[in-house]
Amino acid sequence: MNVGPSRGGQPDASKARGLVGAATIETDSSAVDIRYGQVGLVHVRIRTTDPGKLLDDLTGRVAAAPHFFRRTAVCLELAALETPATVPEVQAVVDALRRAGMLAVGLAGDPDAVGGLSMALNLPILSSFRAPNRPVPVVQPAEAAAPAPVTASPSAQANASPEGLVAAQIHQQPVRSGQRVYGRNRDLIVTAAVGAGAEVMADGCLHVYGSLRGRAMAGAHGETSARIFCQEFYAELISIAGIFRVFETIPSELAGKPVQAWLAGEDLRLARIG
Repeated sequence: MNVGPSRGGQPDASKARGLVGAATIETDSSAVDIRYGQVGLVHVRIRTTDPGKLLDDLTGRVAAAPHFFRRTAVCLELAALETPATVPEVQAVVDALRRAGMLAVGLAGDPDAVGGLSMALNLPILSSFRAPNRPVPVVQPAEAAAPAPVTASPSAQANASPEGLVAAQIHQQPVRSGQRVYGRNRDLIVTAAVGAGAEVMADGCLHVYGSLRGRAMAGAHGETSARIFCQEFYAELISIAGIFRVFETIPSELAGKPVQAWLAGEDLRLARIG
């Protein structure tokens, strides 16, 4: 379980001195801690480097959910371009993202393909969790449909006991704004409320037996059979295998109701339970 930023152990004095390269710095007076954390990023996959077209498209999508996209850190994916982008072209794209209200903090793709761009633009290369060539999700209403049969996700099956019981992670405390709970390589069950500004995510399925007001992500590493279930739906964002929807206004037929979400191909679908 990972709640909020990852908390690593404090290194001893000798390791701290080796890390910062100053033999006079002791652990208790270190000016910096380097710790491994986990940050969820929106991925923006572009199919053109024309800044005008990109800005027009982005402006419309941001207008659909301004609270979510305002100054949101994004990872820029270049794999869908027909020809390799040049440094000036990518710089123009980064500027267009900024004008739309987003902040590009890294590039996604093959290091050999984007390495030169990364060096020239001073942007890191970030790994993408999405399956190759998956289109960027469109912020639009998802069509409700009859639920398909539910099966345990492969990530959860991989953690099953010899008796066949799925080793789901159970979190029994409320998840408050700014906190994150992560079910790594398994399903996650939250038996309390998820507050606005909080995040719950799992590599398998996600169950929230309370109100869901924050962000919910299932299939975090690309498992398309994962599902999200909640008792009271007020979510800010839901995502399955990287396909997401943002909610500035909850559809009246779903607000406060038991809801499940799943993928049908590339479509993220929602339906009331019961």
